Amino acid sequence: MLELNDENTPSLTDALIPIIALIVLLATAVKYFGDNSSYGPNQIALLLSMGVAIIIGLKNGYRWLTIEKAIVKGISLSLGAVLILLTVGSLIGSWLLSGTVPTMIYYGLQILSPQWFYPAACIICGVVAMSIGSSWTTAATIGVALIGVAQGLGLSVEITAGAIISGAYFGDKISPLSETTNLAPAVAGSELFSHIKYMFYTTIPSIVTALILFTFLGLSESRELANEDINVLGQQLLDNYSIGIENLFPLVILIMLAINKAPAFPSVAIGALAGALCAILFQQPLIMSLAEPAATTFDANLTVVWTALFDGVAIKTANAELNNLLSGGGMSSMLNTVWLIMCALSFGAVLERLGMLQTFLQAILKSVKSTGSLIASTVATCIGTNIVTADQYMSIVMPGRMFKEEYKNRNLHPLVLSRTLEDSGTITSPLIPWNTCGAYMYSVLLVNPLDYLFYCFFNIINPILAVVYGFIGFNLKQLSTAKVNKLKQAFAN
Repeated sequence: MLELNDENTPSLTDALIPIIALIVLLATAVKYFGDNSSYGPNQIALLLSMGVAIIIGLKNGYRWLTIEKAIVKGISLSLGAVLILLTVGSLIGSWLLSGTVPTMIYYGLQILSPQWFYPAACIICGVVAMSIGSSWTTAATIGVALIGVAQGLGLSVEITAGAIISGAYFGDKISPLSETTNLAPAVAGSELFSHIKYMFYTTIPSIVTALILFTFLGLSESRELANEDINVLGQQLLDNYSIGIENLFPLVILIMLAINKAPAFPSVAIGALAGALCAILFQQPLIMSLAEPAATTFDANLTVVWTALFDGVAIKTANAELNNLLSGGGMSSMLNTVWLIMCALSFGAVLERLGMLQTFLQAILKSVKSTGSLIASTVATCIGTNIVTADQYMSIVMPGRMFKEEYKNRNLHPLVLSRTLEDSGTITSPLIPWNTCGAYMYSVLLVNPLDYLFYCFFNIINPILAVVYGFIGFNLKQLSTAKVNKLKQAFAN
């Protein structure tokens, strides 16, 4: 009977009901399950909210097969990210086994001072992310090591995660190698390097403010590990691993591949295999200790390295904190994140296909009066799209398409739109637990986004600064008269 109905545009009430249901269910999940809400409760909340949207869609005349195709399409869009997630799990496992991560932790303990650790972590991640154009790769490599150093120094892992993410997204945002940095000007109609240069007006003040705050937190850090304790931890690393510069070979390989614009999936896979090779070459005592007692050298290398790739490593020493520091990784560690991403993108795909997102966004546009409110609405829409669709690319593409003509009508240069999209869509994605970026950061850093949220100073300050610029009219590039006439002629034709 449903097959005979015609599709109807959802009302604003229709569009709001699933979003309200999601907010209520997610809040309930956090209340009752706390930090464990991402391990199942959030997924159920997303699926139930999707069910509410489907019921409304069927009421409006949408066919089940149409909705089902949208769900399948939404899941298919996540497959590229899923492949990267699984290989990142393998990379972490092999790098823990090979000594790559322990070596970075060991040298970090020797070099980094607790008082200056937070700003240093932010700067290091910013430089690496700018060089390779990937916040994800930066977090999974340098970020994992810095979390380990923070634990070794007795510092807050929540603040450290905030510093890592702030630096990683700053570097990613201004790197011409970044996918989102290329996507934003493509959607808005601006030029890549002009876009990057124009972002400096909001990005530089934001990162400088973040560094000042991280410095203040570091200087006020009351807990400091004694040199003797650092030496003990360093010796424990030496007792379990062969520490040396050669262990950083997988990191060099991965960075070189990223700089040369190699695709992310094969690059991370090669990095994982390079870690496996280094483990076999340099960590034989460790491998033998993790293997079955009667295993031959060949069997031990095969089974331990293979296990590290799919199930990570489990280091067992007399120090429980060291065990937690050096254990984990493997594809299996990413399966919960994959589950969360698939549920979140399915929910977003249903809302998009049923026209609910478009209805919601059009209602926002009607309330836009001034240039400041236009930019504020763009920022809010990008953040809202990040929350609802759980995908940072959607948070750039959908608002970009929606607001593009309005920016032109107000004589604003496409650079203003492209900058605003990045100031809000790109950098707020890791702050949302069920977003692909938030779920990813949780998987590699093992810190809940709700715990590091308020320490991601750069990610919070940047969108606020974009809105302030909009309302005070600072640095809002206008279209030239010739450009305006050309655009009007294009629209007329």
